[in-house]
Amino acid sequence: MQTKIFPNQTGFYKGKVRDVYTIDDHLLVMIASNRISAFDVILPKPIPYKGQVLNSIAAYMLNSTKDICSNWLLEVPAPNVSIGLKCEPFKIEMVVRGNLTGHAWRTYSAGKRILCGVTLAEGLRENDYFNEPIITPSTKASEGHDEDISKEEIIARKIVSKDDYEILEQYALQLFARGKDIAAKRGLILVDTKYEFGKLNDKIILIDEIHTPDSSRYFYADGFEERHAKGEKQKQLSKEFVREWLIENNFMGKKGQQVPQMSDEWISVIRNRYIELYEKLIGEKFIPEALSDEETVQRIVKSLQHFM
Repeated sequence: MQTKIFPNQTGFYKGKVRDVYTIDDHLLVMIASNRISAFDVILPKPIPYKGQVLNSIAAYMLNSTKDICSNWLLEVPAPNVSIGLKCEPFKIEMVVRGNLTGHAWRTYSAGKRILCGVTLAEGLRENDYFNEPIITPSTKASEGHDEDISKEEIIARKIVSKDDYEILEQYALQLFARGKDIAAKRGLILVDTKYEFGKLNDKIILIDEIHTPDSSRYFYADGFEERHAKGEKQKQLSKEFVREWLIENNFMGKKGQQVPQMSDEWISVIRNRYIELYEKLIGEKFIPEALSDEETVQRIVKSLQHFM
């Protein structure tokens, strides 16, 4: 889409996955594209209906957690579009982990026992549950890679005040507990996820997406213990399988590395996995809805008239 298309538009930002339009400096129009990123790099080919899947799951989850904390979402005028409140974002991501998986496992298996200021016990195996969920924050980089950071560093560098950080911790753990409950009812385990928060009129607000396959990792509960006992890979619904494919093809976003070719068959596999997660997590059949850019803009403009 163009960068200047809406009445009273005052800003535009193109993220790795989303295009974000600011309206009258107090509303955001967030369009979830079909782009897919991994290791902070946008992969060369889009995934059909990925934007609709992400946006629909995020809206469902935001509406399912608004009793825990207020969130930015006001309306979903199109399958891949959300309209909500503009907040001043905290420049960190609150990453919550229930199991030793993914980045945490790669760090642990490299011999490190402290992750973001959290000390990890000796003798853990991949995918082991932590005694209780841990928070491993990361910086929210405007360019390049996000970086691990500890609670102490965040407060010392005044990225977030101590009082605000403690509220973020409380919200993040409560949201994770709710996400695990929702997933468990669908036969899934919410393994890890990330939350982003902002402030509006001195009130902390949950922003962006939550509990989607781009921001979260899910394992199938059925057979988890058996696979874990045998040291087998877990059956999962998340974007981790894309990262694993990239790693197998010698790409981790490092300088000089080339993104491997994405075949049509591989794109279909990714699309089907996203749709599978939607249907499993939401409990409804996914109905693809492809709107033209013109139709999408018309719906957005009509919706914005309610809030201006």
